[in-house]
Amino acid sequence: MNDVIRAGEEMRRLRTEMIKVFVGFGWTQERIARLTGMSQPAVSKQVAKYRSTDPGPPLDLTLEQGDTAWLEGRLWALAEDISETYEDTARCTPYVIALTRGRKRFTPENTDELRRLVEEDLRRNAGEPSAAGGDAGEPLQAHRRAYDEISRGLDLPSGKAAAPAGPASARRALAHRIQRDRFTRPVRG
Repeated sequence: MNDVIRAGEEMRRLRTEMIKVFVGFGWTQERIARLTGMSQPAVSKQVAKYRSTDPGPPLDLTLEQGDTAWLEGRLWALAEDISETYEDTARCTPYVIALTRGRKRFTPENTDELRRLVEEDLRRNAGEPSAAGGDAGEPLQAHRRAYDEISRGLDLPSGKAAAPAGPASARRALAHRIQRDRFTRPVRG
């Protein structure tokens, strides 16, 4: 029970930090609500609170970042999407549930375990139809591309000397939401 309460409190703090950052970028309340998974009135209340305060140092919000927390957030989002796409067969589903509910934390060992499960799911589901009943090629290719980027980033530390702006937990949550948004609305190009 304590883990559930602690996870809820941590999620509220993360959402507050995310909203503060997004307000600083001038994002609309609708976009903030979608990315944070909050209702419009709740976002409106938070936005009113943070409009007049200093947003702090800006965060780079592109997926192509090399810090560990950002890559862990992307890996979490990838595992979550795989879990939803191959709902009955995905091996990473229990791990995703544990991360979401706060039963597991991002440690190097847990990140490695999640990577192994995602790799196994990508191998097992190659060529199989997706749970949605379509061609598995499109989601599998998107998953494979994302995993290759994430894996390279985790294997090869970036050469950046300065630590990225913002707490690791906030960067992880932001990367998770942005990666999930990328999977639900594929970029055309």
